Amino acid sequence: MGVVLDHLDQFRHGIVITIELTLLSYALAFLIGLVVAGFRVSPVGPLRAAGTAYVETVRNVPLAVHFVLFFFALPKIGIIFSPFRSAVIVLAYYHGSFATETIRAGINTVPVGQAEAARSLGFTFPGTLIRVVLPQAVRLAVPPLTNRAIAITKGTALGSVVALHEILNQASSGASESGNATPMMLGAAAYLILFVPFVALGRWLETRYAWKR
Repeated sequence: MGVVLDHLDQFRHGIVITIELTLLSYALAFLIGLVVAGFRVSPVGPLRAAGTAYVETVRNVPLAVHFVLFFFALPKIGIIFSPFRSAVIVLAYYHGSFATETIRAGINTVPVGQAEAARSLGFTFPGTLIRVVLPQAVRLAVPPLTNRAIAITKGTALGSVVALHEILNQASSGASESGNATPMMLGAAAYLILFVPFVALGRWLETRYAWKR
């Protein structure tokens, strides 16, 4: 019990950092997904190619490699970010590639006739996408996008690679200082506490939006 009390403040700080990192990364990943999904379905060839190159390049490289390259390689050419900003950026652009494909799948489920009707009324492609297609696509993509939030929360553990004081980093430090595995068990419990609401929300959203147009 003494080990728990000795490291309680550290864990509180780690949980706050993890939550902030998750929320910021998720918001940016979602925005990236919206924009790049638009590129992926664009009638403009170079935009489609750029969207495809981004998705295939980013998601086929392990997340840990992105962390290492971003935090340790970029400073060699004079580009330096704090550990927190580095983690936000890496998590956002990495998970943004997955969000892109999720939203694109949602776009493809919207009946083609709706886009054609909008175009017949004089809407441009961007106007049709933003005002007609994306609102429906995002609604259909909500459940898997919620699951992406869980993946981002798990990914925050790699913040320890760049010395970010999130949950895993604090747990590892506590275990080293105390010579006791209890802090690691507390870290696992902290992740469970964070995951349970996401899982419950994801299941509710899957039920709420399942097969509805």
